[in-house]
Parts: sequence; structure tokens; C-alpha cells
Amino acid sequence: MGYQVLARKYRPQRFADVAGQDHVTRTLLNALSQNRIAHGYIFSGHRGIGKTTIARILAMALNCRNLIGSEKRPTAEPCLECVSCREISSGGNPESGDEATHSFDFIEIDAASNRGIDDVRSIRNQASVQPARDKYKIFLLDEAHQITDAAFNAILKTLEEPPEWTVFMMATTEPENIPQTIRSRCQHFSFHAVKFEDIQAQLRMIAGQEQVEAEDAALALLAEAGDGSMRDALSIMDQAIASAESNEAGRAVLSGLQIRELMGSVPNAVFERLLEAVAAGQSAELMEQLNLLLNAGHSPSTLARQMVRYLRNALMAKLGGEQTELLQISADERARAMRTAMLFTEEDLTRNLQIVLRTFDDLNYRQEQRFHLELGLLKLVHAQRLLPLEELLSGVATGGVARTAGAAVRTAGSTRGGAGGSAVPPLRQEEVAKTGHGGSVRAEAPGAVSVAPSISPFGSTGGGWGTGSSVKQSAATATAGEVTRTTESRSDSGLAGGGGVPPLRQEEVAKMGHGVAVAEQDAPAVGARAAVVAERVATAVIEPTECPVAETRVVDGSPVSAPMPASPFPAASAVALGFAETATEGALAKIPETAPAGGGPSAEALRLGVVAALANGEHASASQLLGSGNWILDVASLRIEVAGVGKKMLSLTVNAAAEKIIRQELARLGGPARFMVVPGEGGGRGAGPAMSAPVAGSIQEEALSNPLVQRAKEIFNAEVRSVVDLRGK
Repeated sequence: MGYQVLARKYRPQRFADVAGQDHVTRTLLNALSQNRIAHGYIFSGHRGIGKTTIARILAMALNCRNLIGSEKRPTAEPCLECVSCREISSGGNPESGDEATHSFDFIEIDAASNRGIDDVRSIRNQASVQPARDKYKIFLLDEAHQITDAAFNAILKTLEEPPEWTVFMMATTEPENIPQTIRSRCQHFSFHAVKFEDIQAQLRMIAGQEQVEAEDAALALLAEAGDGSMRDALSIMDQAIASAESNEAGRAVLSGLQIRELMGSVPNAVFERLLEAVAAGQSAELMEQLNLLLNAGHSPSTLARQMVRYLRNALMAKLGGEQTELLQISADERARAMRTAMLFTEEDLTRNLQIVLRTFDDLNYRQEQRFHLELGLLKLVHAQRLLPLEELLSGVATGGVARTAGAAVRTAGSTRGGAGGSAVPPLRQEEVAKTGHGGSVRAEAPGAVSVAPSISPFGSTGGGWGTGSSVKQSAATATAGEVTRTTESRSDSGLAGGGGVPPLRQEEVAKMGHGVAVAEQDAPAVGARAAVVAERVATAVIEPTECPVAETRVVDGSPVSAPMPASPFPAASAVALGFAETATEGALAKIPETAPAGGGPSAEALRLGVVAALANGEHASASQLLGSGNWILDVASLRIEVAGVGKKMLSLTVNAAAEKIIRQELARLGGPARFMVVPGEGGGRGAGPAMSAPVAGSIQEEALSNPLVQRAKEIFNAEVRSVVDLRGK
């Protein structure tokens, strides 16, 4: 006969020849030995792993004419010599060379093309007829998931109570598409993907049978390309033998380089270099390496697919180590994947794999594939610069700082003063370098006061939340000469000598973003009017990310506190003035209510202003409702508790337009940027305060004068606490 491909030529003929499916073959052999034959079997699993092969072997074993335990058939394996075995086996018995004829008792049906109800009726009619010669009439339905629901329903009764001589076998790659009523009437065997070592051993055996010299690297590449499918690996090997060069003895020689060229794949060493460039943040080197690959003719889609596989292997090596069973690759590739895994954390590898997977998906329907691949690889570099959200939040809100009256955390700029108008020299380069190591450089000059920049990432200081690691704050006490870096001293009347104080230079402002307290050495004495002597000052040594503290400036010889910059984390930025207080840890920790820094407006002043602004903005209902509420002013937030009103009513009354007016009025009055309106004690069920006298011409006056409202008050002996105008909602 003509040439047969390796996948057909070396198809297993016995259960023992099947690789990687021991759990299936062992069960079937035991069932044959104990004569526990089911009337229905479902074989499911990956492509090319032996589903149809095992179904044929089982059919041969069932209809073998030699009894189990006989001389020709000592075990439950088929004898492969009788007529029934040769008819069922694909191509007959290879050893005897006899041509096998078609078996009338083994019917193999392609369910993909015979999937309708009429085809199933034909199967049902044939099943009712006894076998022509053998013991069982066996029906093998390949790709059984293609059968329609109506066809499955038509065979349901036959499958549940078939004749004693009928056995149904169904092979499928999608068992979930087979109705549960069918699966419950059959024995279901789930096949495993063939392991890398089993495929490699099978390929080595076949190479010896075919007189082919194959390198271990070539066999490893073929086994890896099989991706758990023996048939896929044999198909690639068949193609590789045809394209291989022959040696002097006329035998084909398979090498790793030849296999890679045949499959169009790139050595994994290339991807190792690419990820090394990613770990080092070398975007230019990464793009140059990619340019060489693309110019060599490799498609972006193929490169992305291989990189996905390589990153997956690196992640598995990170999780389970170099010898984990999660890696179905050779020993050299295991070591390579482990080297790459050492460059990244588990989170980095997971994120990188997700980025490359998304890039690979985009390449399938994008026009400019090269551009999208370059963009995807650049994202890998940029992702290394991201800070985890947990670290960012813990860096802002962790730890407590003990503060006392007049405490100064940090100072900025330079101080001018004295008779000659001499200026304090700027910070020296050596001192600036120390700011990156958490050190504290002390100043000997007295009269120092402090300023701290905002921790907002949108501030002009350049020091965002992500400028360093977690905050570790400690409390200490110091004398007047032990404060950290002096700030500018401003006076409306000027210092002695008439010298004004220039604003902070941009370089000095940028240096403040590194978050370490730095003081000037040998700072000259300031003028008499600018001198301030602090009896006891607590200094907080703050590492890269710090809590903001109110800025203190010297005006006419007296320290004046400026308003503290707004922070998105009030617990991290609150300052307790007037007493030593250790801040509670946590982003949601509450700080004792204190007076606003710099003499800000009181809660009553904010209430009157907001209520008036809402009334002028035609939000009389919101004005009346908030005017009767309880206003609680914190350092960086405002809480308005309205009793007797539920959340639903609050959301209808204080809508987006009203919130905008409130926010604008708070900003105009110098109030906190954050505010919230919540139900008071009782959540809308308790009693709230009585409504104040309505404004003339307001909606409250109109409602109270309505005869229906007055009649309702008389009947129910009730009072009106609030009036909400819903006509414009």
C-alpha cells in the first residue's frame, strides 16, 4: 500500500500502547476482565490524545473471537490476529500484512455530517437488529457534540434501554454540548493532555523505528509544539523528516535550528533578552530587538503568541519552581524560564502576561500589527514604574505623628534679614543628596519655623504620593535650635535693611518633594523683628511620603499659620494643634475635631453662607433642609447631618446643581474642599428639629398656607418639619 503518515502508521493497537491515558485504559481493562460492560461510553478531551483510538481498541476487545485467558489472548487486550480485530483496526494488522475487510458489526459514524434526526432513526433501526457475526454491535459516533438536540432526543430511549448486544461509544471535544440526559446514561471518561515527557519518549521511539537521527533539542521542540496532542507532534515530525537533510548513510537528521525554521518560531533566548530589557527599563533596546525580529520576517502575531507562552512559563516557574509539573518544557527551557522569573515579582509577571495577551488579541483584527505590538511591549516597560495601590495608600495613611504646639515638620526657602540685608545661602548639593535617604540634617540657627508641601499628586511641589515608600513617622522633642530647615520670613513693613523676601526658587520647591526634613547649616541670624524663639518644638522625621502640616510664617515677629493644603486623605493630613496627639492609623481614621488652621470660618459661618447661596440659587428646599441640619466641621472635611430625612429624599433635594453651589460657596468662604450630607440620628425615622419660620415668598410659606396642608395638620395633629419642592425634579 502507499505511504501512511506517522500518526496513522503508529496508531496504538493495544491499551498498553496508549500514552498518557492510564486512568482510562486501567478502568476499561478491569471492566473487560470482570465482564462489566456498559451500554454507553463518552470519551472527551483535547484533540489528538487518543479518544477514537481507545474506542477502536475497546471495540476490538469486545468483539475479539479469542477468549480472555486463552493462549492467544492471555489478558483483556485484543489479540490483533482474529478476523474481528483486523476488521476493526485501522488498515488491518501491520505485522501480518493482511488487508482487513469492512466489519458489519462495528459502525463508525461521522456525527458532524450525520447529525440529523433521520440519521439517528437509521442508527436506532440498525441497533434493533442482532450482530451479523460478532458478540456486540458497536456504534462509534465521532464528534458527537455536533448532533442536534432533536436527534439526541430521538435516540434517548434507545440509549437508556438498548438491546443487550448494542454498545454506543461517543467521542467529543466538547462534552458540555451533549445533553445531560445523554451523559447521565453513559460512562464518561475525560482524557488528559499527554505530558511533555510522554510525547518526547514516543517521538524518540518513532525516530528509531524510522531510522531518523534526531537531536534531543529537536525532539523537545516537537513535543512542545504538540501542546499536549500526540497527533499534532507526529504531524510536525512527519513534515520535519521530509524537509531534513540526510547524512552520509542516507538517514534524515533533525536539528533544533531546522525545526525552528520549519515552524517559523523564534528561540526562547530572544524572549529572555526582551524581558531583560523590560526589567531594566530599556525601551530603546527593546524596540531595537523587536525591529531585528520583524525585519527578519517574523510576523507580529507569531511573536506575540510565543511571548505569551514564554511569559506563562516564567509565571509558572515563579509559582512552583523550576521542577514544577506546570512546566511542560525541556530542562534547558525550565532553567531559562526560571532566570526570567527571577527578574520580576509574581504581580509583575501576571500583569505582563495580561498585557501581552491583550496585545495578541488586538493583533487579530488590527491593520497595523507592528505598531500595536510595539505599543504592547512599551506598556511592559511602563508597567514596571507603577506603584501598587496598596503601597500607595499605606504610604499616605500609615503611622502616627506626635505633634505639640508650635511643632514644625519642614521648612523651605531662604530667610533674609539683618542690617545688611544678607540672605541665607541656598541648600548645598551635599545636603540635598541626603534628602533621599531619610536622614535629618539639623540647623544651628534659632528662630526656625516650618512649612510642609501638599502630598497631592497634582501639587506644584513635584512630590506626589508615589515619591517614596511607606511613611514611617516618629515623634521627638527638640529645642529652639533643633528645628528642620528655615522658611521664608515675610513682613508687610519689611525687615531691617528694607530687604524683601523673594519666593521659593523652583529648584528648592522641587527638592521638597522627596519628603525628608533638611535644615540649612550655619544659617545667618535673621533680623530682630523676624526672630522667633520656640521653647519646645517637636520634629517629625518623615520619609519619602509625609503628612501635610500647616505652614508657619513670621510676620511682625509673630508666627502665623497658613491654611493647610487640602488632602484626599484627611486622616493622614490632619494636624492636632495645642496638645500632643498621636494620629490613628488607617486611611479612614478620624482625628479629633480642631479649630481650622489659620483662623478659618466656623461651622456656623459656613452654614449661613451656604444656606443663603442655595436660597439665591433657587434651591429653597435644599436651603431649608440644610439650614436645619447639624453642621460638624473637621480639619479637612464638613459633615452635615439632617435628621428626619432619608437618603432617598436627600438625594432628590441636594442634587448635583445644589452640590455645585455648596462646593463653590465653601471655596469662597475658605472652607474644606470635602463635604457630605447624610441622614442624622435615626436615618429618617427619628424626630428632627422643627422647621424655622419660612422666608416670605418661599415655597415653605406657600406650602404652609395651603388649605390642604392646614387641614392635614388639624386632622393628624401633625407639624411640618421640612418642605421639599419636587416640581422641577
